Amino acid sequence: MPKVTAKMVADAAGVSLAAVSRAFRSDSALAEDKRARILRVAGELGYLTPSGRTLSRIATGTVSLVAGDLTNPFYPVVLEELSRRLHQQGRRLVLHAVPPGGSVDLVMQQVLDYRSDAAIVTSATMPSRLVRECRKQNLPVVLFNRVQLDARMLAVTCDNYGGGRMAAERLLARGCRRIGHVTGLRETSTHLERARGFLDALGQRGLAPACSARGEFSYDSARQAALSLLQAPDRPEALFCENDIMALAALDVARSLGLRIPQDLAVIGFDDIPLAEWGAYRLTTIRQPVRQMVAEALELIAQVRSGQGSEGTIRVLPVRLIERDSA
Repeated sequence: MPKVTAKMVADAAGVSLAAVSRAFRSDSALAEDKRARILRVAGELGYLTPSGRTLSRIATGTVSLVAGDLTNPFYPVVLEELSRRLHQQGRRLVLHAVPPGGSVDLVMQQVLDYRSDAAIVTSATMPSRLVRECRKQNLPVVLFNRVQLDARMLAVTCDNYGGGRMAAERLLARGCRRIGHVTGLRETSTHLERARGFLDALGQRGLAPACSARGEFSYDSARQAALSLLQAPDRPEALFCENDIMALAALDVARSLGLRIPQDLAVIGFDDIPLAEWGAYRLTTIRQPVRQMVAEALELIAQVRSGQGSEGTIRVLPVRLIERDSA
């Protein structure tokens, strides 16, 4: 079979040769619809970039980590643990960072070019086209801390639903009734499950959130959300924030407004990042079992590669309430 060239991709996609070159570079200016079309055609034809051909020869024994939000301290913790585990096994970790506002399509194409043994994806939903391409190339992909509607997808996640319930039950046990909710990214499984558990626990007591605002899982957005909630005349007496970085933003806002923690405002987060136990925060939170989750992800990969695993496996690991001073 003749080698697939960039010109063949350009002709099939109806674009210039220069556009094909730009499509494989994250720092290049190219319309996203055109980039997606080029990458789709390249995948269908089996095209490998020159760098991809070189990398494929040295990638044996590597696992690719696809990460989007490295500003969230939770994911560097995952990165460190995954790197440590692979080093112990004599293997290597390759990080593929999704550029801010960028498409996961481009990064996954890099992963396919690299020919890693497997990929672990911590951010963004996998487009169905990419899922099919990964399966076509026998590349095991494990979603980490998220799931999606695909009966054949592999995933390792914590019990986000149970954690949301724990947060509500802790605040209710403190006697809180006006409980606010700072939500994450609306379309993610982490938000949907944490919110569902939280709302179900409140609903069983005949309650609903006193107020709610979108924090988008980021410090800056959560700071604005907390400010709007805590400056309202009927401000809440407690907040459940769907991750720790948003909870830290809420604590910073509360103290800037002169509120006492937890007397005037109780706050609970989710993840148990290292900053949560710092003396300035002492955040009560829901701990994800990161070490166990990483171990389970690598075990899933090993089973699939050996032919012993099955598609559609989702492992859900228990979480723990970590009691500190904020709630």
